[in-house]
Amino acid sequence: MSNVTEPVRDPQSILVEAAATAARSSDLDTTLNALLQLVVQASDATNAAVYLQDPDRPGLHLAGAVGITEEAATTPPDGVEAGPGLLPLVVTLDYNDVVLGVLSVGREGSPADVDSAVLRGLADLLAIAVDRARLAATASERSDWFERMAHTDPLTGLANERTVGRILELELARAGRQESEVSVVLFDIDDFQATNREAGQHAGDDVLRRVAAVLAESVRLVDTVGRIGGDEFVLIAPGSAGLTVARRVIEGIVSLPAVAGRPVTVSAGVARFPADGTDAETLLEAAATALGQARSDGRGQAVLNPG
Repeated sequence: MSNVTEPVRDPQSILVEAAATAARSSDLDTTLNALLQLVVQASDATNAAVYLQDPDRPGLHLAGAVGITEEAATTPPDGVEAGPGLLPLVVTLDYNDVVLGVLSVGREGSPADVDSAVLRGLADLLAIAVDRARLAATASERSDWFERMAHTDPLTGLANERTVGRILELELARAGRQESEVSVVLFDIDDFQATNREAGQHAGDDVLRRVAAVLAESVRLVDTVGRIGGDEFVLIAPGSAGLTVARRVIEGIVSLPAVAGRPVTVSAGVARFPADGTDAETLLEAAATALGQARSDGRGQAVLNPG
């Protein structure tokens, strides 16, 4: 067995490695673990842990630890103030100091000495790593939100007209290759304008959202539903089940509560590829023709284009 002891690392080399780790690692867990290892090397500590404040949950929550049992590490400090073995993780945002969490440093069950410029520097790098990861997460969430907004109707959450058009083109191309069918269904809320006039736009928007919810709940996973006009909705249903799905939607909407004394119902027109058309424009025109017949037949009707 060798009696050679590990050389003590100088503070400069530790800080250089810590800065490189914080700047170049893209995974927060990996970064925290590497920086905590350096915390132990830079002090008389045998263990170190980082506890972070979660904006969505009260208190502190363990984010990373080295040299400590999971049971012990899951007991967070009482707060984020500086104290024996504790260094707050602080960043400055909009000229204000924001405490993200706390670095806990211990030695054999007791707090370790944290009165060290190197440890304070490591705590700052931990704070920067956490802040950087949160900024990246926020940017990703914002990008996802803009992406969703580009494809969905903001009132109902269904696909918007642009997305419906693109999906319909894709489904028609697929069906053409496979020599299969596609159903296109147009839905129109009966007497919607009268409801808007008598109960107001707020009530009208509520009707739109409720109808959209029934549509979303009534269709199959392979189907697409969207809002393409004021009170017009469209269903793209691979296969020949368009009329069946349309009737299921109509039955679901009948159970909605009346608004301004008027029952909420929809009429539906169904067209099929390739029987009623081989392109999106022709199919939508055929579905609109069937919808006109359904509306003339009375409330809550579904009509299949005669072809």
